[in-house]
This record gives sequence, structure tokens and C-alpha cells, in this order.
Amino acid sequence: MVSREHKKAAALHEKLQLLRSITNSHAVNKTSIIIDASKYIADLKQKEVTVKTLEKGFQINVISEKNCPGLLVTVLEAFEELGLNVVEARVSCTGSFHLEAVGENDGENVEAHTVKQAVSQAINNWSESNEQD
Repeated sequence: MVSREHKKAAALHEKLQLLRSITNSHAVNKTSIIIDASKYIADLKQKEVTVKTLEKGFQINVISEKNCPGLLVTVLEAFEELGLNVVEARVSCTGSFHLEAVGENDGENVEAHTVKQAVSQAINNWSESNEQD
């Protein structure tokens, strides 16, 4: 019986440490880790990235419920790293952040999930660098 409880406790501890790692939490107790995870999830919900495949590229939408100074530059740098040329864009940075862009490939075969992953990673990197300021 003690062995089963010990295994459950060890499994819970391992899952909490994984959650702590994923959410970049520095908390040490269970409650604080869960609170940090909740904040992390709420922050992710505020930032939305959608990518739609077009005939010669992609339509990329980035939405954040709050103003994000410097995020546009970060997203455009991600486009450049992917070899996407922005051929059309609309941006709103008043009170919130909303970007609609059409990007065309430089002839390289890039898939929509790769674009979404790269833009999402750029946003995460931007978020982390702004938390440290």
C-alpha cells in the first residue's frame, strides 16, 4: 500500500516538474507551480496565430489582446528567416496587436505548420525577453 502511494506521489512530483519546466516557472511548491501555469495559459490565450495556405504562400494572422511593443519586428524577422516576402499587410497596435499578412515563399517548400511554429516561437521568445525587462 505504501509503495502505491509512493508511486503516485512520485508521478505527481514528476508531472509538476514537467509543468514547471514548460511554463518557465521558478516556483517550488505545488500551489505556486499551478498558479504560474494558469498565468502561462492565460497569456497564451491572449496571443493567437493562424496560418492559411494560399496558392503562392500564406495568410498569417497574429492577434494579442494587449499592446505588444516590438512584436511586429519580431514577427517580420521570423518571416524573413522562413524566406517569406510580405506582399500585403495590415497592422493595428492600438490597445491590442493585430497583424494580417500575406507572405510568399522564395520558391522554397515551406508548410503552414512550419510557419505557425516559427511565428509562435518568435512570439514566445519576444514574451520571455519582455518579461526580463
